[in-house]
Amino acid sequence: MTKIELGRLGIWRPWNQLDPELAKDVEDLGYGTIWIGGSPRGDMKIAERLLAGTDRIVIATGIVNMWTTPAEEVAESYHRLNDAYGGRFVLGAGIGHPEATQEYRSPYETIVRYLDRLDAAKVPVEGRVLAALGPRVLRLAAERAAGAHPYLTTPEHTRLARETMGDGPLLAPEQKVVLGTDPERARALAREQIGFYFRLRNYVANWKRLGFTDEDVAGDGSDAILDALVAHGDAAAVAARLSAHLDAGADHVAVQVLAEQDGDPRPALRAIAETLPPR
Repeated sequence: MTKIELGRLGIWRPWNQLDPELAKDVEDLGYGTIWIGGSPRGDMKIAERLLAGTDRIVIATGIVNMWTTPAEEVAESYHRLNDAYGGRFVLGAGIGHPEATQEYRSPYETIVRYLDRLDAAKVPVEGRVLAALGPRVLRLAAERAAGAHPYLTTPEHTRLARETMGDGPLLAPEQKVVLGTDPERARALAREQIGFYFRLRNYVANWKRLGFTDEDVAGDGSDAILDALVAHGDAAAVAARLSAHLDAGADHVAVQVLAEQDGDPRPALRAIAETLPPR
């Protein structure tokens, strides 16, 4: 299977916080991929705007929600964007979390059926990735997609995912970062922005598989789990966490900068790129 060329580092950002100007700046900093977060719509208009405003960076969805977005609509958008922009679009898809979907049932079978429908619509295996945390879906991502895009994990999860998937498939985890040397501020920001994940059972189950305790996942998370999930410190400390994913078997890491509301991610992304060149 041919790996998608995502570069060593990309960025992950919610779709409603992305625009062509930011995309071009990220491209100019050397990042290889922009992951559109927050369940973007199947028409992929946001992806189209980002592709039109850039020259070479890959645009990927992280992720399209299988429960709410028909595979046929996604496939039509995939072909439209790839025809127009020369293979710079990657379809990331997944089932999200059960608390957000009333019809959440038979999740594994739902993924398989969705992939079958993408096959029927001729979306190539090498053009799609799966959101995956547990071993069963990681193996499916290795068999039925270019690879996996794990979210809110640790380098240890990356190591286990690589062992599960084998050496060939793409492994592109997301990593949250706070650039700053005040750990209390970083943890407060983390609790504010990711605290709700501690009430989502698929994430909690994944963290417990990694060895975190009931005390770690209680409330909005212990200091220990927040430090494991959100890299913070100066640029060198953050780059070391990103490198840890790469050393553990990741092909690419999607950097999500956490900042105060409406905070500009560019300064942090620039500092990281100067410390750990994205390509």
